[in-house]
Amino acid sequence: MAQHNKLGEDGERAAREFLISKGYTVRETNWRMGHLEIDIIAQEPAACCLHIIEVKTRASDHAFDPMESITRAKIRHLVNAANAYVEYCDLTWSVQFDVMILVGNAPDFEIRFITDAFDPPLNRH
Repeated sequence: MAQHNKLGEDGERAAREFLISKGYTVRETNWRMGHLEIDIIAQEPAACCLHIIEVKTRASDHAFDPMESITRAKIRHLVNAANAYVEYCDLTWSVQFDVMILVGNAPDFEIRFITDAFDPPLNRH
């Protein structure tokens, strides 16, 4: 396995553990439908809010801010994937988009959890 793939898997595992330690229920990891994919889908206890979480793992953040990889195209992709998941599960919950950034190496990641990181773009007809 390529080193960057292992780092990504380790980061997603640490992200799930972090969420669980904060009381979230992890509903799905690496959920896919066609070309759509969501890293983690979670919910808070007793809340009818779905958290769509994009996980970014880097060995270091010296030359690159991981938030820069959350482009307009990535946001559109996440919004489309969230819509597909909500329809697939027939949910009426609100949806929140979060980003989790992990920097370092397992098991000693520095974790930044950015809740409500962006709003979905409005459709303009």
